[in-house]
Amino acid sequence: MSYFQIPSPFEVECGSVLLLEPPSAKANELRRQLLDESYPKPFVIDDGERRYLYFSVRLMQSEMLLRSPNSLQLRYTRKMMAFLLFHPRPQRIVLIGLGGGSLVKFCHQHLPGAHLTAVELDADVIAWREAFSLPPDGQRLEVIEGDGADYLAATTKGIDALLVDAFDKTGFAPSLANHEFFASAFAKLSGNGVLVMNLAGEQASYAGLIGEAMTVFDDQVIVISVPEDGNHVLYAFKERHFEPRWRWLHSFAKELRAHHGLDFPAFAAKMERASKMGLARREAMRRR
Repeated sequence: MSYFQIPSPFEVECGSVLLLEPPSAKANELRRQLLDESYPKPFVIDDGERRYLYFSVRLMQSEMLLRSPNSLQLRYTRKMMAFLLFHPRPQRIVLIGLGGGSLVKFCHQHLPGAHLTAVELDADVIAWREAFSLPPDGQRLEVIEGDGADYLAATTKGIDALLVDAFDKTGFAPSLANHEFFASAFAKLSGNGVLVMNLAGEQASYAGLIGEAMTVFDDQVIVISVPEDGNHVLYAFKERHFEPRWRWLHSFAKELRAHHGLDFPAFAAKMERASKMGLARREAMRRR
């Protein structure tokens, strides 16, 4: 697929801007829209080493290292994969929010026994899948255009991992920021299924979500901070009487690191610390 390309007009972001526009588009007008943030579609900046997906220059959605397109570059995406500590061999993974497909590609490469469904509301985001080296749909992967909450309400039960990373220009997707979404997620997860949610952007856009998750999942929620990215990652566990065996998990984390190349020992340590400090409850109270 060919893209309309102009030199980056931004002071900090160098390289080329790729746009979903026809060859007849006017470069000066596109440059103006990019600078005043009126450009209505997601766009890509390519600096020759990395490729970034933006909704606006203030909201970078995804990052890909061109020489290693399946690796996870953003810290919060790595921490989202910490669910493997608790469910290391998922058979069914649903991802709400596609972005540049970083999580999809990582799971597709490292979890060959899992079927992946990615649900993305914005057709223009899906249109970038080739630029971000997403594998084609097949027996193990399907990418669906649609609302994640609607998909979850209609789909069958038995999701082992539900990964939610859904944003638009205004922040967290509003259809997911409510009690009904968490109740639907709980109903559709398998018996020991895990919900993982990236919380980022304006705090008002996800205020109250942690408390709603704790209500629906009977306080079986762990929240960790990702200060480097300005995010929090929420993990909610359906397993009845969820009681992590932290000593065993620290040992198992070393095996996962050897298999997948991510720092699972650090993830386990951070999750244990957050759990014992009651970070989820403190964040929930702070955001009321």
